[in-house]
Amino acid sequence: MSAAREAVALPVLFLTVALLGGVSPGPPVAFVPPPLFALVLAVLLMAVLFRSGVLIPARLVDGSRSALANANGVVVIVTLYAATAQAFHLLTPSSGLPLLLFDGFLLVLLINTFVTSPDRVELLRSLMVIFGSGFVLKFIILASLSDPAGGRLKRALLLLVEGATLGTLTQEPMPPSVGYIAFFTLLLFLVGVWALPAAPPRHHSRAMTRS
Repeated sequence: MSAAREAVALPVLFLTVALLGGVSPGPPVAFVPPPLFALVLAVLLMAVLFRSGVLIPARLVDGSRSALANANGVVVIVTLYAATAQAFHLLTPSSGLPLLLFDGFLLVLLINTFVTSPDRVELLRSLMVIFGSGFVLKFIILASLSDPAGGRLKRALLLLVEGATLGTLTQEPMPPSVGYIAFFTLLLFLVGVWALPAAPPRHHSRAMTRS
């Protein structure tokens, strides 16, 4: 991995995700830190990234690297964790039954992914599905249910959940800009995870071992 990517690109990208993920457009505009459960989910995803070879701490912090390079590596790991927590915060509803369902679903999904231990490519594909599905559920389906004006999608969804109380499924209406900010933020997060340094080729590591 190039020094520019490690020292500048990845920290700036992850910091951008952490900041945008906590922005509440308002009014008034405010920054909302991630809840405690988002921190727990972030720890689980970091463990999954490590187990699947997406996050390799030795490529970022190692005795063979200089002190400055190790400091850069620590910054990447810390900002990655902050961005992960805010990404989960962004995906989960604010309160009520949807929050409970989303948190439970994500927790079970991450534990299952950790146990199955997919490889790097499989995990990156899974993350695209997880975050993409979460975005659709919150910012399209749930937002449609919560829209006071309603529409065809809302009427169709209400027919599907006819036995449920609408108040348990809806959230406070969100400004249209929130969905666009969320889409851009989650896309940045996935790009940043994809750009993390991969494991060196096997022939390269064997040559280093022999030498």
